[in-house]
Amino acid sequence: MYTEGMLIPSLPYMQRQFGVTESMVSWVLSLYLAFGTVSAAIFGKLGDVYGKKRVMLISMTIYTVGATVTGYAEDFTALLIARSIQGAGMAMMPLAFSLVREEFPPRLIPQIQGLISAMFGVGILISLPLGAYISQNYGWQATYHTAIPFIVLEDILVLLLIRESRYRSRQAIDWVGAILLSTTLMTGILGISEGPRIGWGSGLVITLCSISPLSLIALVIYERRSRNPIVPLNLISSRNIAIANFGIFMVGFTFQLISQVNIFVFEMPRPNGYGLSILEAGMWMIPSVIVQLITAPIVGRQLVRIGVKPVSLSGSLVAAIGLILMSHLAFIDLEHMVLAMIITSLGSALLNISLVNIVIFSVERSSLGTAAGLNTVFRNMGSAWGPAVAGTIMDQFKERLTISLSPPVTIEVPSHFAYQLIFYITASLFAALALILTMVGEVLKGRVDPGLGSSRNTSKV
Repeated sequence: MYTEGMLIPSLPYMQRQFGVTESMVSWVLSLYLAFGTVSAAIFGKLGDVYGKKRVMLISMTIYTVGATVTGYAEDFTALLIARSIQGAGMAMMPLAFSLVREEFPPRLIPQIQGLISAMFGVGILISLPLGAYISQNYGWQATYHTAIPFIVLEDILVLLLIRESRYRSRQAIDWVGAILLSTTLMTGILGISEGPRIGWGSGLVITLCSISPLSLIALVIYERRSRNPIVPLNLISSRNIAIANFGIFMVGFTFQLISQVNIFVFEMPRPNGYGLSILEAGMWMIPSVIVQLITAPIVGRQLVRIGVKPVSLSGSLVAAIGLILMSHLAFIDLEHMVLAMIITSLGSALLNISLVNIVIFSVERSSLGTAAGLNTVFRNMGSAWGPAVAGTIMDQFKERLTISLSPPVTIEVPSHFAYQLIFYITASLFAALALILTMVGEVLKGRVDPGLGSSRNTSKV
């Protein structure tokens, strides 16, 4: 998150450095997200079959190579290849959550997952002031150079200290299903990501968005007949998991959408924004990150006592309230906007920690990698849709703004109505999510050790 936190503000610098267009430089994000989504699904299944630690180490090594090459990329092609490799390494996260479920008793699992979730906030928190300073003064590559020693150290620590998973799913890998799944996800995410940038009517976007549903239909037909499907349909159709996957899609969707919108509000010239620099915008985003950093471990510690369902419901409603407030407070002053951001961030933190627990406590340990990987797939799909929807709405509702220069310059910027519409849409979706979450069956509260069955087994763990 430290390297990713400073990548988006650095895209204009990359564009100038490599002499490419806005559409071309956007592939730096699109390919990373596409390969990350595919690897999460496939590596999760491989972890269930061959061992989660082993596959996670492979994934982390891939990420290390990708991050190293990214920092030293000398041309745009090398940069895109490196970012694709880096994205493929992001399968480490669902595998890590799966290993936590195996190694710790249930009363500790939410607390530890809260700590892991808090590290996302730590990475962003460090990237906003420190990463912005390094990127602004020494170049975007320096953010990667400063991160590599820590990445390598973590690889070594995982190799030496993490125990291999004891629960395996002894079955052959469905490689035909893996190819169909990869085609579905890759073309869908690239089509969604590129639509707002190069136009929804362009031949490339139409082709990508046509191939994706056709591949999905072929995947469903094939998986129904497969003995060892890469995507067990029961993991998607199960009520708890289906609701949790939809919820995590919403979290990814809203996080990316609001992040993009907030950057515009912070950096657009007045009166359609606050005219802040990249560093100033980053500093104003720190309070909402700190809220996530504090909330995740605390809620994780109390989740067994409170229950997953009440926490997820509260998260949805708090996020909806925060977004409604943001629609009214965003252009009053910075302090009011940050207050609304903090409330929205609090709701997102509650959802993050509760939804992942719904998934991992609703499946057998032998399928944890697959289930967690699919949960990441839905998060990434939401992350792809968020900027696409935000970009489309902001392109549709613009107004002319004259900047007092010599001579005066007139530009088109997103209107206040565009931002308000985005906030109202996302608030409505979170309200709908709260309604859906009422149908979730409680999976954690009051359970001593789900999946193990006896106190003897519990003591062994």
